[in-house]
Amino acid sequence: MSPTDESTDAGTARATRADRGSGPRAGTGFDPGTGTDCEDTLELRLSDELIALFAGGAGGTGSGDGAEEGAPDATPGRFAHGVPDGSPDDDDLLDRVGGWGPARTPAGVLHLVPVRAGRDLALLHRWMNDPAVAEFWELAGPEAVVEEHLRRQFDGDGRSVPCLGVLDGIPMSYWEIYRADLDSLARHYPARPHDTGIHLLIGGVADRGRGLGSTLLRAVADLVLDKRPASARVVAEPDLRNTPSVSAFLSGGFRFSAEVDLPGKRAALMIRDRALRDLL
Repeated sequence: MSPTDESTDAGTARATRADRGSGPRAGTGFDPGTGTDCEDTLELRLSDELIALFAGGAGGTGSGDGAEEGAPDATPGRFAHGVPDGSPDDDDLLDRVGGWGPARTPAGVLHLVPVRAGRDLALLHRWMNDPAVAEFWELAGPEAVVEEHLRRQFDGDGRSVPCLGVLDGIPMSYWEIYRADLDSLARHYPARPHDTGIHLLIGGVADRGRGLGSTLLRAVADLVLDKRPASARVVAEPDLRNTPSVSAFLSGGFRFSAEVDLPGKRAALMIRDRALRDLL
């Protein structure tokens, strides 16, 4: 999700939230903008103890304040299974994202770790205030802005799960995995039951512009298809004007399906099909 110019695979996402309340404003793609601070991820290699904290409680729910941090899995380098803050324990619409386990990529081992506001808010706040990110996500400002964006997902029914992307022990990206068929997006394309949508931003400047976004998009889309057997497709909706974004999705195994008019943008509907995953 290799582009013609891999330097454009920057990793700032933009997705409409005008009528769904959980995603960024204008798409799911990448923009070649530059940021101001890459120290957040360059110096944040996690110790074993912190990896245990990122794991969350096994099968439990949290309040969003990070109070219940759980214990590590018995296997070194793995995360304990958990669910995101506020997700219903008995009605998870996304098959327990926190328990999906690792996605092995050419760039390293990636874990999707459900966000806990008390633990992760400061990091996400820094990322959202990077001008290259803020231009598309529109969540710059005080921490309360990001906190409210997360809270809408925590307080929902589990149809959207915010996650940190932790690559080889380093939190370096932010993901939203959501039920596209239950989202307002479904009003704008012929949705199928259990279609799964993704939003992504890459937090550190040093991780942008080198094809990493495409690598991670492919890995996470395949992880969705492996862990959600009822989902035949992974969808995304980058702004049609954002050629680097569309290129990144294409090189990540997605196909261009159609142009769709969404609130605030005309989008390229990108789809990764289970039936075509070995061909693209």
